[in-house]
Amino acid sequence: MGSTEQITGGPAVSGGVLLPCVRESVARARLEVRGWLGSTHPVVDDAVLAASELVTNAVVHSAAKPDDLLELTVTAVRDLIYIAVTDPGSVADEPCVRPDQDGEHGRGLLIVQHVSLGWGVRDHSRTGRRTVWCALSFPAPLSGP
Repeated sequence: MGSTEQITGGPAVSGGVLLPCVRESVARARLEVRGWLGSTHPVVDDAVLAASELVTNAVVHSAAKPDDLLELTVTAVRDLIYIAVTDPGSVADEPCVRPDQDGEHGRGLLIVQHVSLGWGVRDHSRTGRRTVWCALSFPAPLSGP
């Protein structure tokens, strides 16, 4: 599994892993996210689903070759979980939500949009890489009496 570390005084990095840019990495991403957050985390299912869709999009739509690597990170900040997937980039336009509900493909970011507070894209001009991220919210635990 990927690494886990705690940054003192800042966000908790729940996990990060490099994955080959192949379809099989989608299943590995799901396992990693579930392992990092734990099966009882309030948004683990939504986080697993969002990560799965972001990794799928990177595998299918980036300019990556099978020997290229994707970076998946999950970071917790207060009551938010940030999921980010960085790929080698794409010659295509920025990712977008496709409204065609009847199509067989193209619903990944629609799903991410549905389960998250929001999502976005960051192109890294120096390296040509692209990061697609989303943020999920979960309720703070109730404090004692």
